[in-house]
This record gives sequence, structure tokens and C-alpha cells, in this order.
Amino acid sequence: MDLLSYDWIVLLITLFGTMFLIGELLVNMRGLLGLLGFSFITIYFYSFLTPDMFAIMMFVYLLGLTLIIIDGKIVNDGTLATIGATAMIIAVGFSAPDWVTGLYSVIGVLIGGAASFMFLKVFKRREMWTKIALNDQLSSEMGYNSMKETYSDLVQRNGKALTDMRPVGTIQIDDEEYSAISNGQWIHKGDAVKVTAVDGTRILVKKI
Repeated sequence: MDLLSYDWIVLLITLFGTMFLIGELLVNMRGLLGLLGFSFITIYFYSFLTPDMFAIMMFVYLLGLTLIIIDGKIVNDGTLATIGATAMIIAVGFSAPDWVTGLYSVIGVLIGGAASFMFLKVFKRREMWTKIALNDQLSSEMGYNSMKETYSDLVQRNGKALTDMRPVGTIQIDDEEYSAISNGQWIHKGDAVKVTAVDGTRILVKKI
């Protein structure tokens, strides 16, 4: 009897496939986890699909995996991760011969994705992520400062609005012009303003 006729086997295959593939991208295992994960996912798709659909669904699944990695390590706003996870779920779900098998396969992907992060507690993290993700805190104590020195000197100084600020506009302090933002106030051109804070390169002002 075909082992894939058991739904729990399908769940394990998609679970291990997803877990090992994501795990390979997280930790340095010299391709071992990637080979295992790719083998599990290949078995899953190959068992249920014709050769042409196999290629399409495999591409969709791996594309989804790539989007999740890009989002988590570079973009980090959740949009690509959501699209990627949806693509992976669609790929395994629509490849199943019936909805019960599809449900088990989807559950396997979700559990496998979550379980992959356990590898970080056991194996060495890939150095490629340390090059992309900034681990050190950019603090003044470490020699970093996102605030321009000339901007930090503007705090508590007075000037005037050269444009209407609703809430962004241009101000003038002495003979210099700066882009600034008001704290929710609508400031009219020519109004006197005072710099209340500087956040990085953003100058916050209020009407005097």
C-alpha cells in the first residue's frame, strides 16, 4: 500500500521538507538540511502531480520560501513573508489529491516553518545573515550617531516658517533653511517656530 495514502505521512513529509529547507538557510550545515528538505518536498509533489504541474508547483513553493527569507532578513515589514507563506500553502494544498490530504499538508508546512527555528539553538548561525542583519546597536557609546551635529545644535532655537507646515514644511533659522515637521500643528508661512527636538535628521518644531 502506498504510504502517502496515510494523511499523517503527508503531514510529516511537508513538515520535514519545510523545516529542513528553512533550517538550511538559517544555520550552517553545509547543504545537508537543504538536501533533506528538498528530497522530502520533491517526494510530496512528485507523488501527486504530473511532470508539468510538478515543475510549476515546485517553483511556487520555493519562490514562497525565498520571499519569506527576503522579508525576514532584509525588508522586515511582513508583506513579503505573508505572500511567501501563502504561496507555499497554496502550492502544497492544491497539489494534494483531496481536501483532507491538502489540509494535512498545509498543517505540515506551518509546523515545519515554526520548528525550523529550533536549529538556531543547536547549530551555528550562517554568517551570511550577520552581513545582512545589523547585530550591533547603533548607539553613541559604540561610536554611532544618526543625529547630525549641526541638527542637534538646533534644539531650543527659534526661527520662522518659510512655507505652510501641514505638518511638513521648510523653516529658516538664522540664514539657513531646513526641512522640518510640526507636532500635529498647522503652522502658517511666516509664523515664528521653535525647535523642540531632533530625531535623526528630522527636525520637530512648534509654533511660538
